[in-house]
Amino acid sequence: MTADLSHLGAPIGPMNRVHGGYANRMYRLDTDQGSFAVKEMNSADRRWAYHVEDVFRFERAAFAAGIPMPEPISADDHTLVHRWVDGETVPEEPVPAAYAFEIGEILARIHALDVEWTHAPVEEPASRDWPELAERAVATGQPWAGELASHAGTFLAIAHFVDTCERPGPVVLTHRDIQPWNLLARDGRPVVLDWELSGMLDLAGELGSTALSLAKGRGFDDIEPAVFRSVLDGYIAGGGALPPSGPSWFVFMVGGWLGFTRWNILRCLAGAEAGTGPGLALSHESVRNGLRGLPDMYGRLPELEALLA
Repeated sequence: MTADLSHLGAPIGPMNRVHGGYANRMYRLDTDQGSFAVKEMNSADRRWAYHVEDVFRFERAAFAAGIPMPEPISADDHTLVHRWVDGETVPEEPVPAAYAFEIGEILARIHALDVEWTHAPVEEPASRDWPELAERAVATGQPWAGELASHAGTFLAIAHFVDTCERPGPVVLTHRDIQPWNLLARDGRPVVLDWELSGMLDLAGELGSTALSLAKGRGFDDIEPAVFRSVLDGYIAGGGALPPSGPSWFVFMVGGWLGFTRWNILRCLAGAEAGTGPGLALSHESVRNGLRGLPDMYGRLPELEALLA
């Protein structure tokens, strides 16, 4: 990393990489002014436009409003700096109902913030090149090529669902990525990390993605309806109002996972580890997770909608 971090103080040890990031690379830096989380943004093949000034302004407003999160220190197109926060990682399994309830309250408080956002949401059509990607995977001997080839038709159907599902609104300025891997538990209570995907989003998509991710394990066989509902109860208790029920609650999660899987497929097909972003082994793991999990989730949409009853 070549960023100028002199504003963080004099280092008292080497900057250490924290492994596990699915999109960028994270380091911990200890200085005479404290400990900092330094995130090196992926600049090689970023999947989204990162609106650094808007996101940083949104983060500062959320922190000032008392949202439990790391203090944002500085940001530019290449490096994000937050004060380091210690806490327990949140495993991919149903969280305690009280934790889920508090997440719902936090979302309501985030959505009530009065922050200017200068970029309208842009929804690009879902890619339809799944058969071509499967052919390339077979030709290059990817270890998951057979799975992709067998599911290419399903992924085309998923892309059609993402493009045609009606989103009734309202649209809110929000975090957009509250998942277990973007949370900590400190004294059993939530800390919300990784705000760089923040932006405008259909409310149902934010609530559905958040509630489902906190109510399930790695698959969809152990969903806890009470935990799902606790997120929504917390949202109402925090002053929020729920949008109409329907598949729009899950289309954002499906579409985001679809794009993330395709992005990792392209990284694997390139065959070389990029200088930024996740390592090649982690991209292969993400592809396998998507090839197995997305068809399962898509097939269970009626079952997931029943959680809203």
